[in-house]
Amino acid sequence: MKKKIAVIFGDGIGPEVTQQSINILDAVAKTYAHEFEYTHCLMGADAIDKTGNPLPDETIEVCLNSDAVLFGAIGHPRYDNDPAAEVRPEQGLLKLRKALQLYANIRPVTAYPSLQHLSPLKSKNIEGTDFVIFRELTGGIYFGKKEMNEEQTEASDNCIYTRSEIERISHLAFQYARQRRKKLTLVDKANVLETSRLWRKVVQDLAGQYNDVAVDYMFVDNAAMQIVINPKQFDVILTENMFGDIISDESSVIAGSLGLLPSASVGSGVALFEPIHGSYPQAAGKDIANPIGSVLSAAMLLEYFNMKAEAAIVREAVDWTLKHNFVTRDIDPVSFYLTSTIGELICEYVNNKVPGEEHESDGELRKSTII
Repeated sequence: MKKKIAVIFGDGIGPEVTQQSINILDAVAKTYAHEFEYTHCLMGADAIDKTGNPLPDETIEVCLNSDAVLFGAIGHPRYDNDPAAEVRPEQGLLKLRKALQLYANIRPVTAYPSLQHLSPLKSKNIEGTDFVIFRELTGGIYFGKKEMNEEQTEASDNCIYTRSEIERISHLAFQYARQRRKKLTLVDKANVLETSRLWRKVVQDLAGQYNDVAVDYMFVDNAAMQIVINPKQFDVILTENMFGDIISDESSVIAGSLGLLPSASVGSGVALFEPIHGSYPQAAGKDIANPIGSVLSAAMLLEYFNMKAEAAIVREAVDWTLKHNFVTRDIDPVSFYLTSTIGELICEYVNNKVPGEEHESDGELRKSTII
């Protein structure tokens, strides 16, 4: 099978973690007789530096003509610390989501047995945690009209949702829940916000079409608390844009590191795959960033291509590295492996060069030589 993939390295650690995903996709292509054709594009602070535009038209064109988009990270401190900046890296990502009609962000959250000690939550509370967050991606307060008066003493951000925007992601979430444990939780603030009341009404109207899925409703403040207290209760969480942004980052503490979590952004056109972490500029170019979030995003990309066996072997390889303590600095600041080393080990596993639990001693040698 031949597929065209648009690659956006982005900012900070984006290039180095995404390169590991490309290497692993190449290993998959070699083992399973596929062909992946990559076209590199600009977006974010890197694009601003080179073109003055956070999302050049050429990037949109390439993405629209690809089968999927693999993306690294976005953001730079010089924009974060300048509230007056009119051009920002994140504008590129928001614009790309609109251009590709990516209205649903899918973020799986898993507790790895070998990493439970890293979570600030008690192991007994997170053991067996496995849920997915469906975050609406192109509506709500992030895309509403924004205003500030001339004196800069008053500002507003308009939050708008339509029934059709809510329906399309709700159908996806219900269908996904059917494939899992058949439970869906809508997270909203319907006791205060009119938009949340619309969300609740629409989901209640649709629930009759999915009688095999149990539906419950939870205010976002309670949901944030329940994710910490008892995350195992969740299966599929459905929520609006800003709430989803916040609780998905909160959920990263369950896994033990923000660097472990992947995501897929899907809609009516080309899908985009990216780790949920930021650009982490302090680590850029040092070969110490965790590539697992990006690698698991690549696994989601393979699944999107209906390459289920290929996605499964990549996830199996990731599990193998974590189980055998082949981890990056964010996981173990004393005894860690480089970004590129983790990528090489996963490539070897995909290419059947790491059978079972052999080669662990080779990994130790690898560490003592490289670190």
